[in-house]
Amino acid sequence: MKILVLAENYPSNKCHNRTYIHVRNKYYQKQGIDVTVLSFKAKNNYTFEGIKVISKNNFKIDNYDLLCAHAPNLKHHYLFIKKYKKYFKKIILFFHGQEILKWSRDYPKEYIFMKRNIIKVKLRDLYDEYKFKIWNKFINKNIDNLHLIFVSNYLYTKFLTNIKINNIDKHISIINNSVGELFEINNYDNKTNKEYDFITIRGESLDQSKYGIDIVTRLAFNNPKYKFLVIGEGNYYKYNDKPDNLIFINKILNHKEIIDYLNKSKYGLMPTKQDTQGVLTCEFLTFGIPTLTSNLEVCEEIFKDFKNVKLIDNSINKLNDIIRDIKYTNDKNEKYFSKNTISKEVELFKELV
Repeated sequence: MKILVLAENYPSNKCHNRTYIHVRNKYYQKQGIDVTVLSFKAKNNYTFEGIKVISKNNFKIDNYDLLCAHAPNLKHHYLFIKKYKKYFKKIILFFHGQEILKWSRDYPKEYIFMKRNIIKVKLRDLYDEYKFKIWNKFINKNIDNLHLIFVSNYLYTKFLTNIKINNIDKHISIINNSVGELFEINNYDNKTNKEYDFITIRGESLDQSKYGIDIVTRLAFNNPKYKFLVIGEGNYYKYNDKPDNLIFINKILNHKEIIDYLNKSKYGLMPTKQDTQGVLTCEFLTFGIPTLTSNLEVCEEIFKDFKNVKLIDNSINKLNDIIRDIKYTNDKNEKYFSKNTISKEVELFKELV
């Protein structure tokens, strides 16, 4: 089987974005699937950990069986699919979040320093409504050649609300993102001395309010006897005070680096104001570090089977009582292992082809 994967951006030796796509592709390859990634941000072809990555300019029509589009947007994915759809037996749209959500309705308010002017906000709202109409029309027209995958039931519900498509149950699947392989095969070391009490890691911009870096900062101010570590890229602390007991590292980490930092910490602290699965939090919990995250609907769905998680209200100020209720466990929860997630995608591919 030969597949083409569309991604807005893709990991390289210098970039760690979209690792959730790369985790899939490596598993596909191990199952004997020939994988090529078309990254719209790539300027040249390259190979990353055995996966072929090509630029849009280097794409050539080949005997691909399937086209897999991750987080498809209108600017790149939609136009590409519309142009080349006849060359693929089936097209799979992987929905991860932003591409089918409305910013002004589905996301929390932006931080003040990120505020856009009223004209840009109105234009963004118009674009969101436009993309809903485009996807509604395209999916309805091409549904027999499509299959839609959602990373949570929560996201599928949002899709039905925003895109307003019904009676497509046989063309959809709910398949969660998998954790990275290193989180499957390694275990949290709870016996070593810890440098940090709480660790927060974000793979994307800290400046997006959905990641709740303001919650982490407030907790650090209100719990001065604890040491907090925050890692991620962003300008939040250029515009907001940083407490003395919080260390900030402005960097995006690879999986090995994440594990190294987790083993230096007592608890994961991963609050959120909006999410569609929370892959990194899944990786924290699968690895084994006791972790605090928010008591949102999607978090209830995704983390209910973990013993080492504590769902907290985003308004809490003190952590003493909270951490008494969170426990370390030796039990390895395999819910988000590739054998329970990506394997379902492989079986689906075989059915569709």
